[in-house]
Amino acid sequence: MSDATQTTEAPARVRHFTKVCDILNRHESSPAKLIPILQQVQEEYRYLPEEVLTFVATSLGIPPAKVFGVATFYAHFTLEPKGKFVFRLCDGTACHVKKSHGILEALYDRLGLSADRDTTDDMLFTVETVSCLGACGLAPVMVVNDEVHGEVTPAKAVALVDRIVEKETGQ
Repeated sequence: MSDATQTTEAPARVRHFTKVCDILNRHESSPAKLIPILQQVQEEYRYLPEEVLTFVATSLGIPPAKVFGVATFYAHFTLEPKGKFVFRLCDGTACHVKKSHGILEALYDRLGLSADRDTTDDMLFTVETVSCLGACGLAPVMVVNDEVHGEVTPAKAVALVDRIVEKETGQ
């Protein structure tokens, strides 16, 4: 590798980890604060990139396996990139009985997704199912990022997607 290549790659790499360094500094680089550190890193990147997890482990002085273990143990964390808008559709008993599967199919159809491919190519949407959202009285229920939507129908779910697309792309 030439000196020129090293010089351009090094600043890019440093910039790449600047926000991670800020997060680590806010938590005093304390290994005891690993979970809040990972939560903030995921908030920044919308997932936990492998190279960032390794950087966090090295910065905290703990084995990468421990960091990866925590990141894979908790369902809240993801190692795969997610869209800007994450639709979490409940498939618990109350929601399932009230036909949440039809909502899932409508979202898949509208976004061109499937059980095997849950994020759109433009990284705008991710659709997931969850076992329970704890809002059975609103069944069927769906959370978009942090916003709860109750008594959802396939038509309401698609209309929500359409509103987001219009707002985000002006189309």
